[in-house]
Amino acid sequence: MNKTMILVVEDDAPVRNLITTTLKTNNYKHIVATNGENAIAVASSHNPDIILLDLGLPDMDGVEVIKRIRTWTNTPIIVISARSEDTDKIGALDSGADDYLTKPFSVEELLARLRVTQRRLAMMHSDAGINNSHFTNGRLTIDYAAGCTYLGEQELHLTPSEYKILCLLAQNVGKVLTHTYISQKLWGKSMENDIASLRVFMATLRKKIESEPNSPQYIQTHIGVGYRMMKLE
Repeated sequence: MNKTMILVVEDDAPVRNLITTTLKTNNYKHIVATNGENAIAVASSHNPDIILLDLGLPDMDGVEVIKRIRTWTNTPIIVISARSEDTDKIGALDSGADDYLTKPFSVEELLARLRVTQRRLAMMHSDAGINNSHFTNGRLTIDYAAGCTYLGEQELHLTPSEYKILCLLAQNVGKVLTHTYISQKLWGKSMENDIASLRVFMATLRKKIESEPNSPQYIQTHIGVGYRMMKLE
């Protein structure tokens, strides 16, 4: 049995049954909540490893659930919602969600998102127990203590903004970071011109770390939402 405990927050019975059956079939442990208040209580009492959260709950909006859970834990939250507008995705991610899956979804995609989240958790636990001074992902290495970045044996010459962006993404591997979140972390604010600047910095960063910038391996674009650093095997 997979040791990962997943909290499924979904009031729609057919969707909930699909998710729980998928988890059972793939040997995940799970618990269920059907409304927001119950989800918050169960998250507090059972301390799940991952939360799968619907936004359209009967007693409160899922974004409010995210905000309340984030007051005490950084447990990964994957939103599963029929809301497909960029504003909905951005709102959930900026409130503290780690990923966003739009209904209808395939079982394979759900399992893939769970695997990415598990790898991120494993890496965070490993880093906490071993050494936080270096980050390695594929051929990319960041030496935080020295403030240097390498691709293989070659040192990369990054601007201060490029380095900050890369470190922010590296510290959140597998998590979608919105334009607003990144801009606020870099400049302490987020306006339209900051987002435009971010796109320029991202383009120049990709040219330095990606062998094929038009088909990036490390940094994935979520159009209209933000960016995610992918974990390379």
